[in-house]
Formats: sequence, structure tokens, C-alpha cells
Amino acid sequence: MPRYDFRCECGDFAATYTMSAVPPSADCPHCGGSARRVYSAPHLGRTGSSEFGLIDRAERSAHEPEVVSGSVPGRRRRPGTPITTNPLHAKLPPP
Repeated sequence: MPRYDFRCECGDFAATYTMSAVPPSADCPHCGGSARRVYSAPHLGRTGSSEFGLIDRAERSAHEPEVVSGSVPGRRRRPGTPITTNPLHAKLPPP
């Protein structure tokens, strides 16, 4: 829903209305007086498509978390490093 700015003698405030029901003036929440609508620049988002993709993935994962299969992402084993199954080796620092 769009946000509209209003100016009163005591200061500025913002209110949300549907585009078809925005009044030319509104009651000030601070002093109760009549406040006139101020026309200002639109509040546009400055995020790009990659940021929107990140936001969408984060929202989806809140309800449908992805299942990780395999090793931890971003951590690779050096080539030629042997894989051990001894549980005591898990406590050692990585090579």
C-alpha cells in the first residue's frame, strides 16, 4: 500500500492509504489538527535483481528449508588428502 506524506504545524508525518481513497488532508496524530498532503518524490527501492533474488530465497527458506546433502558448502578438501573414518581425527585441526 502506498505511503503518503502530510505536513501539519507541529511537523510532518506519513500515513498509508489505498490509491483510490487518499484524502487531500488528514488528521495529525500528534495535535489532532488538519494536515495537508505534501507531494514528494516516490519512495523507490534501490535494490537490484540479485538482492531481490536473495530476499526471495531467504523468505522461501523460512518455510521450506533446503536439505543439505553431502559436505558443507564452501569447504573443500585438498586434493590428495586421505579421508579417515577415525572419530579421534575429527578433533584435529584441518590441514
